[in-house]
Amino acid sequence: MSRPALWALLALPGGWIAWRWITVSQAYGAGHAIGDTGMWAAWLLLVTLAVTPVRLLARKSGAVHWLARRRRDLGLASFAYGAAHTAIYCLDRGAIAAIVEQAKGLDMMTGWLALALFVPLAATSNDVSVRRLKQGWKRLHRLVHPAAVLVFAHWALAAFDPALAYGHIAILALIEGARIALQRRQSVT
Repeated sequence: MSRPALWALLALPGGWIAWRWITVSQAYGAGHAIGDTGMWAAWLLLVTLAVTPVRLLARKSGAVHWLARRRRDLGLASFAYGAAHTAIYCLDRGAIAAIVEQAKGLDMMTGWLALALFVPLAATSNDVSVRRLKQGWKRLHRLVHPAAVLVFAHWALAAFDPALAYGHIAILALIEGARIALQRRQSVT
């Protein structure tokens, strides 16, 4: 799949969310759009994070090689959905005072901290930054791991029913556990 085709595919959920919000706004309001963009951001983040353990398990696979080459695209798409999630939330609140007041709660603070960590990652997810930052690029992009913890903490704390968030936290724990174990095994052998 070409890069433009991948981006078209990654944009489909966003188009669907926008279409529903515009055409049936009474039934599908800002709350639904906030939730759906947040879920797509989280799902794409999980896929992005899963690339490393999958790559360590199946280095020779052509599909895994393709996925590893497109990891930054997946991460940027996750950021785009997270940015849309934040923008819709801010539009829905309508006033900076309301946003600042809610940001004091742990549920919103974790989301804002995650966004603050993701902004430099998104800004440096390009070939020019990789070349300029050299080894510093890898160190910077390791921030994705604490940022992911903040994302899923935000989801669990802000959700009306956190059960779905807990399931995704378990998936995140499995991905991170596999990554750490496989990287340790690789450094030992």
